[in-house]
Amino acid sequence: MRERSESIIRNIDWFTVGIYLVLLTLGWLTTYSAVYQAGESDIFDLSRKESKQLMFDGISILLAGSILIIDASFFTATAFFFYGGILFLNLLVLFLGNTVKGSHSWFRFGGFGLQPAELMKFATGLALAKYLSDLNRPDLKKAFVTTMSFILIPMVIIAVLQNETGCALVFLAFIIVLFREGVFPVWLLVFGIASIASAILGLKYPTMFWIFVFVMIVLGVGVFLLSRKKTWRLALILFLGIGFFSGIMHYTPIALDSISPHQQYRIKIWLGLPVTEKVEKKYGYNTNQSMNAIGSGGLWGKGFLEGTVTKNKFVPEHETDFIYCTMGEEGGFVGTSLVVMLYLILIVRIIFMAERQRSDFSRIYGYAVASIFFIHLVVNIGMTIGLLLVIGIPLPFFSYGGSSLIGFTLLLFIFLRLDAQRLMVLR
Repeated sequence: MRERSESIIRNIDWFTVGIYLVLLTLGWLTTYSAVYQAGESDIFDLSRKESKQLMFDGISILLAGSILIIDASFFTATAFFFYGGILFLNLLVLFLGNTVKGSHSWFRFGGFGLQPAELMKFATGLALAKYLSDLNRPDLKKAFVTTMSFILIPMVIIAVLQNETGCALVFLAFIIVLFREGVFPVWLLVFGIASIASAILGLKYPTMFWIFVFVMIVLGVGVFLLSRKKTWRLALILFLGIGFFSGIMHYTPIALDSISPHQQYRIKIWLGLPVTEKVEKKYGYNTNQSMNAIGSGGLWGKGFLEGTVTKNKFVPEHETDFIYCTMGEEGGFVGTSLVVMLYLILIVRIIFMAERQRSDFSRIYGYAVASIFFIHLVVNIGMTIGLLLVIGIPLPFFSYGGSSLIGFTLLLFIFLRLDAQRLMVLR
């Protein structure tokens, strides 16, 4: 037993653990700088955010250590129990939870809160890995409807009901896993991308709808003329496809007018559609100030605790969803580039580890971990620099908050534990 424990300790990927600790340290320093006020900061005062975050870091490290001493088979055996328990908590919060900044997804305990939505990611990853790994390879292509209906879609619906749109969109990360495993068909991926592109074109260039209608008419004539030849099927598919996408182009602007004003205006500003100056200032304020903060950092940054745009609170949520702008102002291009490189190394390392797994369960879960980190990284940084729509998701290990930090720690270290025991799995 002792030899087995020593073997597992040796097999833990300490390089990844090191990256985790570096990101955790840099995250706390950035949070500290974001909320720092001269003469007021006290890391032992739990009423302050830097103190709470330091406590969350300690809890996360203890949690990580605890996971590493649990037998890996525990996570395989309890995958559906985790999923069911977290699903229940997320349903419960709809009735007993509190609303924080428009999101009805929090349990409050005095000065602290728990957001079950942040735990949905690792639980769904485990359930997905368990379900797919129990199937025979030929049955995987038939698993798409079941996977979407009973594992992914319920969590997405609950996240939307909690007004956690960002969390709901993060579940798109699991499409990467399904695609890797051959569950998500290529044609559906192309169809989804084409639908999104059609919706954007419909909003950005509404007159293109008539061009699509003209092409449809031409193809309709082509279908009629070629109806006695083999090529009529291709012409019919093109005709129906263009008809469908032109319909998306036509109805997307109508659908946009029916959603809440703040979401509507954020989309319009992101696409560069005409809005009033008042709307631009109100709904584009976060992104504009974030880009100002990042731009003011220049190449090397202003230095630790020297930020002015973020310190004077011109950027709302600069310690949570917009913490990247704090990093950009104080660390500059060089500092942010180094942090992004750390994330990319972590993600590539996880993919490499996933590919070396001997069990399907561990490989699938590993890809779920890498995909979630990748989506969070791209979307969070993209929204702070104005490339993507602001949807409000945290930057892993950096953004202030205990629920997200604990959720990401669980996500990563469960995989590290599975990887440490990979050599004990028979091929």
